[in-house]
Amino acid sequence: MYIKVNSVEEFNRILAENKVVMVDFYADWCGPCRMLSPAMEEIGNTMPDKVVVKVDVDQLNVLAYQYRVQSIPNVVFFQNGKEVDRSIGFRPKQHFIDKLNSLA
Repeated sequence: MYIKVNSVEEFNRILAENKVVMVDFYADWCGPCRMLSPAMEEIGNTMPDKVVVKVDVDQLNVLAYQYRVQSIPNVVFFQNGKEVDRSIGFRPKQHFIDKLNSLA
């Protein structure tokens, strides 16, 4: 499932309702973020048991601050609502698939 969140409440609900969530903190003006975006969407659409969430750091800066996002792209992995891993910078799609597959 691929979701672009528009509120803190929506973000918190998704974390609470799903076992594994991968959150892509991004900005529209960020070149590496734009390069990563198609891979995030594809992963979200092809792995129905995992949830891929996009958070615009300019729109939801309170979440960026809460999760200490200081550079983007910044992909945070959550399991049962708790942060378990993080990837900063552009990485190939397989890197994210492998990380998601390692989370039960």
